[in-house]
Amino acid sequence: QVQLVESGGGLVQAGGSLRLSCAASGRTFSAYRVGWFRQAPGKEREFVAAITWSSGITIYTDSVKGRFTIFRDNAKNTVYLQMNSLKPEETAVYTCAAQARGGSVSYGEWYDYWGQGTQVTVSS
Repeated sequence: QVQLVESGGGLVQAGGSLRLSCAASGRTFSAYRVGWFRQAPGKEREFVAAITWSSGITIYTDSVKGRFTIFRDNAKNTVYLQMNSLKPEETAVYTCAAQARGGSVSYGEWYDYWGQGTQVTVSS
């Protein structure tokens, strides 16, 4: 199984930046795609961004385009989510997940492995 360990969350002022990390171990390269989701209190889980491991092709939810960047470091078996110009409404638990095989990119039901989540709090 693929194991995912997240880090990088914290408290940041509105307009600030954070970089989240998702370190993979185990069958790292058996993952077809790695994505980031977020869930705010009382809200449903929302897709944020994903990257296809082999090709590096990325996809983002519309609300974060131009501000967030997902990228990978193959040597470190790590996927990052660079978040810039953060907004208070983006306060949430951010979780990385991996698909063993390709599937619907934006639905959590299609992801096979999940990290524990890391809290991101954006203050105003």
